[in-house]
Amino acid sequence: MSTAAGPEPKKLEKKPVKFSNLLLGAGLNMFEVTTLGQPLEVVKTTMAANRGDSFASALGRVWGRGGVLGFYQGLIPWAWIEASTKGAVLLFVASEAEYYARSFGAQEFVAGITGGVAGGVAQAYATMGFCTCMKTVEITRHKVAAVGVKPPGTFAVFMDIYRKEGIRGINKGVNAVAIRQMTNWGSRFGLSRLAEQGIRKFTGKKEGEKLAAWEKIAASGLGGGLSAWNQPIEVIRVEMQSKTVDPNRPKKLTVGSTLKYIYQSNGIRGLYRGVTPRIGLGVWQTICMVGMGDMAKEAVERLTGDKVTAKH
Repeated sequence: MSTAAGPEPKKLEKKPVKFSNLLLGAGLNMFEVTTLGQPLEVVKTTMAANRGDSFASALGRVWGRGGVLGFYQGLIPWAWIEASTKGAVLLFVASEAEYYARSFGAQEFVAGITGGVAGGVAQAYATMGFCTCMKTVEITRHKVAAVGVKPPGTFAVFMDIYRKEGIRGINKGVNAVAIRQMTNWGSRFGLSRLAEQGIRKFTGKKEGEKLAAWEKIAASGLGGGLSAWNQPIEVIRVEMQSKTVDPNRPKKLTVGSTLKYIYQSNGIRGLYRGVTPRIGLGVWQTICMVGMGDMAKEAVERLTGDKVTAKH
């Protein structure tokens, strides 16, 4: 007696990592950080390092360091290095992690979060650790104000830290960066998907039906903004990397000892300093990556002759 064969399960395929995808990610990240991204990053870091500052006083502090250029401290080369490499690292690692999670039987939603978490951790240890450290050093170190004394350049500062503290010195706070990136990408992915589901229900769109540009921006913006729940990790990261002088600060900072120090000094509110510009940063990143994604896709495809397959 023969039985009818059921439909064959869909074969799991590993997504290729294409040059066009990497170029798209690097291009969008470079645009984002060079426009509003770095100014918001500078204000966020300033508030996290100087936890008595309000948003307005942080703006005044940054302006006092060099006017408009004060808002772009750390952009060249550290923010550019970070922006041009972190997308590639995320894409490589997240793609591999998502593939293996699916091969072990994980659902698409869980596999996506797994990929995001793995990619975020890889970003931290591969490039973001020393880039965020050097950006924070640039933003928080005191400039030499004496007449006729030229302040040391960014590479001179980098080499000075390396000579005194070695690799650990230029990667200070990398564990906090890894925790931030891991929770960032995991929660961004999950919260954005939940927001998409809510928008589909509200607009009556079915699963799989394409969302309009404003709907994608709204979903991703909500995901990015709500992901600021982990701001305490960001404040800890800034404090670990900061050059702000405080005799009460522990000499050897770990994630745990830094958390204790901030809480004892500034309470719960201190752990959430800089959350407003960080939400703004998340929204701007969303507008760049999602809202401008289609235009950037077309430009990259014309330039490379290769079809972009990366989601944005």
